[in-house]
Amino acid sequence: MIIKSQHWQVPLGRRFRSLKMWFVFRMYGLNGLQAYIRKHVVLAKEFECLVRTDQRFEICADVVLGLVCFRLKGINKLNETLLKRINSTRKIHLVPCQLGEKFVLRFAICARTTESRHVHEAWCHISQLASELMQELPH
Repeated sequence: MIIKSQHWQVPLGRRFRSLKMWFVFRMYGLNGLQAYIRKHVVLAKEFECLVRTDQRFEICADVVLGLVCFRLKGINKLNETLLKRINSTRKIHLVPCQLGEKFVLRFAICARTTESRHVHEAWCHISQLASELMQELPH
């Protein structure tokens, strides 16, 4: 038996964006929303620091809000393979983008329940997969 996952979010499209925002403001309040955004900024900076400490990787753009754009130093194909491996494990999900000629991985912190330990677990997972990939490369 195949169970199909359902998307149960209320479909508030373009016409209802302001209503959606009103719900967010009501739920969090000004201080809560500020704290939510600040927490994600701090977590993104934490992830950035982890990436910068590994000589195999580079940060490709300024870290803005909860988004970190990074990649393995080297050819685009290497990063495409890394992305496929990361996403195929289904532990975390990264989305790519193209910055100039570079294939870049995007780590976005946007879940309400994300904590520092999740950032570190994600980095350990990415780093481990990168190590495995690098070992498979012909020398």
